[in-house]
Amino acid sequence: MSTQAAFAAALLDPQRPCPEGLCCANGADPASRFSVYRNNVQGSLINALADSYPVVQQLVGEEFFRAMAAVFVQQQPPHSPLMSRYGEALPAFIDAFEPAASVPYLADVARLERLRTCAYHAADALPVHPQQITAALAEPDGLSELRIKLHPSLHLLDSNHAVVAIWAAHQGDATLAGIDIHHGQHALVLRNGLDVEVLALEPGASAFLRHLLDGQPLLAAAQNSPPFDLSHTLALLIAHHAIVDLNDKESP
Repeated sequence: MSTQAAFAAALLDPQRPCPEGLCCANGADPASRFSVYRNNVQGSLINALADSYPVVQQLVGEEFFRAMAAVFVQQQPPHSPLMSRYGEALPAFIDAFEPAASVPYLADVARLERLRTCAYHAADALPVHPQQITAALAEPDGLSELRIKLHPSLHLLDSNHAVVAIWAAHQGDATLAGIDIHHGQHALVLRNGLDVEVLALEPGASAFLRHLLDGQPLLAAAQNSPPFDLSHTLALLIAHHAIVDLNDKESP
């Protein structure tokens, strides 16, 4: 193992000794200084996870979260210089993390929070003017081929748990009292201006939006979805500035 690889491995594993060959200009003990540096690095990565997953931390408590995050940091060090991307694999890690099994909705809440981070950092795009959308919908000849392009920040999450209600309950002083956590919800996450919004969708609307993201024309996407309120869903997209392009043919 090279010196660099040994240093990186020891940096994230407190069981490994201080790498050989280190020295301090002021004569201090290299092992002691390396231990401080290792603690600082691990603490910074754990803090980054806490910043990205605040509701997950609230659900399990700070002590449990930091212990879980420490295990994650040791197993999955950063692979990108962009700290906003660190922790992408935490939801899947939580799924397999046995001590978290008593909170069955925890991984999906983590997925929701991850999508919020992705939405925040997504590319920007100007919304189509509502009058232009209304005009396109009023053209029966072109309606069958009309395709809607959605904002780059828009993401969907289908969960067997009440993830939207659980997340919303932790945005203020509310609690989980009265929430049926086992009632599945379909979440829509998108950035509206500078604000990342989280909305609950009916199952058919979620399927419809997935079809639109796959490039299906508007009418085909609606027909291939379970029953839902199409007018209400389109009004929601318009109100939240989620439609960024209209065209009557498939893009190359």
